[in-house]
Amino acid sequence: MTQTLQAKEITLAQLEEDFGLVQAPTGKLFAEGSLVLPDLSAIDRSILAEVKIEFRHLSTQEVLEPIVKMVVLSPLLRIAGFFLPPFRITAEKKVELVTEDEGLLVRGLIDLLVFEGRIWVVTIEAKRAEYSLKAALPQVLTYMLASPSTQTSVAGLVTNGSEFRFVQLTKGEKPSYLLSDLLAIDRGDDLDRVAQILKYLGQQL
Repeated sequence: MTQTLQAKEITLAQLEEDFGLVQAPTGKLFAEGSLVLPDLSAIDRSILAEVKIEFRHLSTQEVLEPIVKMVVLSPLLRIAGFFLPPFRITAEKKVELVTEDEGLLVRGLIDLLVFEGRIWVVTIEAKRAEYSLKAALPQVLTYMLASPSTQTSVAGLVTNGSEFRFVQLTKGEKPSYLLSDLLAIDRGDDLDRVAQILKYLGQQL
């Protein structure tokens, strides 16, 4: 009998046991300076500076997930060019991931998915501000594993508005993932770097 789980309930241990997912011990990805990231315009930097001010003000109260998407993610997606062709964005996309022996079925809803045709550009999982990003990692990896089978590498982003972490999944017989350094909205030019990475991912098409 097939066991059904919601993606928000799954753990990294279950992904490793049931789907063979492992964290790569070494390797570099786009967030760690291994590639030249695109420049941001003066207008882009001005928008991001405003995002910092707005989020700082709002974070004196409880910042729920819809606020994170509206105040932080929306400007980042605009700067990355994801609201323009050839990209499409969908929210609450239903996905299912099934083990080879069909013993486990994982269902979930992707918060935000940027895609072009059948290529998933970036899978975004957002949480409310007080949530740790660790809670979002198994969820976003589940969604990335469920991406179109012809896509061997998938990018993901988890955020609670104040912190960001990119994920790179390499699919195959033994799927593995890499994590970026933790980036924070109130630390130096980290938010600019998040925008640059998103812009870079879009340019790879």
